[in-house]
Amino acid sequence: MKKSRNCLKTIVLGCTAALMATACTDLDVDIKSQYTEIPDTPEAIEAVSAAIYNPYRTAMGRQHWMAQCMSTDEMAGVAMGADYYDGGVYRQMTVHDWNADNGMLGTMWDGAMTGITTCNQIRKMLEGKSPEDLAPVRAMRAYYHFLLMDNFGDVPIMDDDATSHPERSKRADVCRFIEKELLDVKDLLPEEVSEATYGKATRYMAEALLAKLYLNWNVYTAERVDDYTPATPNPKLDDCIAMCDALIESGHFALTDSFMVKFRPDNGPHIRDFIFVMPFDRETQQGMVHARFWKSRSGKDQFGVVASGPAGNLRCLPEFLDKFCLPGDDRNAQYLVGPQYYWENYERTDRPFIIETTKNGLDQDYLAADKDDPIEWQMDYTREIPLRTGGEGTLDVGNDQSGRAAGARSIKFYPDVEATASQGHNQSNDMPIFRYADIVLMKAEAILRGGTATKGDTPMSLMNQIRTYVHAPLLAADPTLDELLDERAREFADEGWRRNDLIRFGRFEDNWGFRYLYPEGMEEKFRRVFPIPTSVLNTNTHWKQNEGY
Repeated sequence: MKKSRNCLKTIVLGCTAALMATACTDLDVDIKSQYTEIPDTPEAIEAVSAAIYNPYRTAMGRQHWMAQCMSTDEMAGVAMGADYYDGGVYRQMTVHDWNADNGMLGTMWDGAMTGITTCNQIRKMLEGKSPEDLAPVRAMRAYYHFLLMDNFGDVPIMDDDATSHPERSKRADVCRFIEKELLDVKDLLPEEVSEATYGKATRYMAEALLAKLYLNWNVYTAERVDDYTPATPNPKLDDCIAMCDALIESGHFALTDSFMVKFRPDNGPHIRDFIFVMPFDRETQQGMVHARFWKSRSGKDQFGVVASGPAGNLRCLPEFLDKFCLPGDDRNAQYLVGPQYYWENYERTDRPFIIETTKNGLDQDYLAADKDDPIEWQMDYTREIPLRTGGEGTLDVGNDQSGRAAGARSIKFYPDVEATASQGHNQSNDMPIFRYADIVLMKAEAILRGGTATKGDTPMSLMNQIRTYVHAPLLAADPTLDELLDERAREFADEGWRRNDLIRFGRFEDNWGFRYLYPEGMEEKFRRVFPIPTSVLNTNTHWKQNEGY
């Protein structure tokens, strides 16, 4: 059974509705005028504060995840004939020629900005309460600023004095604002780790976000996004290590969970690797839809009888798949490739997954007299992702069974076969944002980049902590930075950190997958940040678009 969820009282639903109605349009609304009572008990304060965790749910479950992964060597978004071209939204991300009208970006911007304004309105509502009461609100406001700054560069700082139409601040200033906010509230945040604090802002969430901020400090404080190189000095490496050490020394987190188990639909507060998550539930906290896009269009019931047919337009790029090659590594199981079988209770059976089709249904170009003869074909995912003749403009792999089977598929966030027809594609897999495994590898990277080693740790010993829990071969020497980047690929695939990693490592402009279809993108370093969505510029007419777009 899926873990229990805290029931939100009527006050939360009313509060959330009121906030969402005003969050994107008017920052000066008198929040107190919307309620007959101001919360004055710990339970009431916690209830109204629940609204700060919801605004980015839709983006995190789909658009943010896709943008962070599809703009990298992890995945491609293909079309099957005319299906799932969708105006080029997936192709743009795949080949690096996105523009300000790409729908993913608008959802990301609106979600983060709504998060910030919701936090500010809750903060006004809680005016006069204790610093401890306000600390989670400020921490989440800092996190939403981080999402905007990481993705869009120069963005407005929406602090307590923000106006309805703020100016954009330099990315470096936003970075420093986030740091100050987190340092101000870190010691005021809850230190409890339990079901009650699961998915909420705690001291450890703030420390993990600070570690991530410090590791990317030289990226975020570069004068221009195209100025950054991996050789750019980072003065915050020791600060990153200090935050990692604080999390390690807390004793609350560990690498004791089996790799594939912790991403299932029944994951939750019992997973000791999770520091901060976005909880999802197919019924009450919807928005997580990974399996919809990873499963084959013909693979509807491969994992059990489900109500909704999948889209199936995401494919793992072969270069990325090749990284999953370490003998015995549990992480190899997150991708399916080759002949397919039915699955039951999270285990592959020996029963082949057979598709009843025709010779033409298997290969749309087969036009012989017997093209309509029925055949049975075992679904077989290929390593390569061949495009059909003339399919470059849409990344068309074909809508026959061969096209539907082109490319490996991720089952890291295992399909939720309990979803009903009314729940559609929604899954109950909670999405980790910060994991203890990330803390271990961030510390290893910070030391490799010149930070001061602590606690007797070395990059080798830290990376071997990861290798040990996934049963992969241990290192006999410190890894190179390239080897550490590959380890991060294996550990955090499909979790939305690959874009961040590739930019920091100076690899975002590398040639992979279908990027040859837009070779200019391999020189366009301005794409290290996304463009400000057109809808945002139409509202803020005094803003200028990010350089290069």
